[in-house]
Amino acid sequence: MKKVKNRSFSALIIAFAVIFGMVFYTVRYASDGEDWATFTADSQIVTNEGKLISGTVLDRNGVLLAKADNSKQDYSDDLLTRISTLHAVGDFPGNIGTGALSVFAEHLSGYNPITGITGEGGTVKLSIDSRINTVAYEAMAGRKGAVLISNYHTGEILCMVSAPSYDPLEGFDSSDPAYSGAYLNRCISSAFTPGSVFKLVTTAAALEQIDDIYSRRFTCEGQSFVDGSVINCTGTHGEQTIEQALANSCNCAFAELSLLLGGDTLEKYASDYGFTSSHSLNGIDTKKGRFESFDDATPGLAWSGIGQATDLVCPYSMLRFTSAIANGGTLVEGSLILNETGKMSTLIAPDTAHTLAEMMSYNVHTAYGTWLFPGLDMCAKSGTAEVGDGSSHSWFTGFITNEGHPYAFTVIIENAGGGLRNAGAVANTVLQALVTTHME
Repeated sequence: MKKVKNRSFSALIIAFAVIFGMVFYTVRYASDGEDWATFTADSQIVTNEGKLISGTVLDRNGVLLAKADNSKQDYSDDLLTRISTLHAVGDFPGNIGTGALSVFAEHLSGYNPITGITGEGGTVKLSIDSRINTVAYEAMAGRKGAVLISNYHTGEILCMVSAPSYDPLEGFDSSDPAYSGAYLNRCISSAFTPGSVFKLVTTAAALEQIDDIYSRRFTCEGQSFVDGSVINCTGTHGEQTIEQALANSCNCAFAELSLLLGGDTLEKYASDYGFTSSHSLNGIDTKKGRFESFDDATPGLAWSGIGQATDLVCPYSMLRFTSAIANGGTLVEGSLILNETGKMSTLIAPDTAHTLAEMMSYNVHTAYGTWLFPGLDMCAKSGTAEVGDGSSHSWFTGFITNEGHPYAFTVIIENAGGGLRNAGAVANTVLQALVTTHME
């Protein structure tokens, strides 16, 4: 009798274990079955024969960007479209792991929970406009860098261009320095010395932390001294308000502001605004930036608030910040999927965002010249970031307020020199194309 009881008890345990295992498997299958079915070592969707499952990537207007049909893999018929959209689309071998072919591979696989991978494939319609990408790539004129434009009301990314790029049908000579970093999407996977575009962050901190900021005056004689070190300016600006100091991009004024604010405060603002964090763009982890909190009353602190020292900023993080300014402080997270509105949050205090927007408009009207951006209601900040080899990165970030065209932008061109002259010209070219093109 005792043996029968023991056997019955053992059988009961086994039965419970089997039932538990089936339930656990069913739950895991429902939640992770698509991942199991589409997993491969190189993150590409393949059949047992090693051929890519069917799938199609389109731009916002339905232009074909990439398609796989069992054994056949292809991209756009247009060379410039292939090159200019490559980093957003990705490549079939998976060298560009942040492109749509990799990131949205599960959807492209045509996965079915009953039959597994069907081979019929899915379609991903990106938010980018391939026509605008081609304009941006041509405007870069062979220079390295990144161009990003988004709709700041919806978060949709309309333009994402990283240079250098290459024709995915032909590849490139890896020994050619012109293609250095060609697999890297500089829009989201790189961080650069920001230079004066970071002064927007320092300005925001000053607006909120310095009580007499609107009545305070800053004197620039072409240079100032911090603990025996020289802070050189780009000009001699005399006495100026905070608004004028931003328009003049006065290093002396912003060195003074940095010392008044302190390293801990500036570090907190850089962190709160997302510059030192990685962000998720449709599941793609973006590059973290860097802001070092130097000791008070030191040259390092002065230069960090100017956007130099050891500062690093990802172009996508700058786009998020600028978009929030344009949108009254509300950030709509970016998206590469058409008609997918990102999560909303308050990134900047509304009053601060409004004042920054007015200052950026003042920059264009008094320092840059509205004639450089005909027909565009431009609010912007330029940056010329010294990188230690005698050259400077060229930055231009901002937004336009034209009715029906709520576009924010960030442009960086590596080692190109003046921000307004170089990155500003690229931004104008692309935005002019956008406002004259019917956005479907």
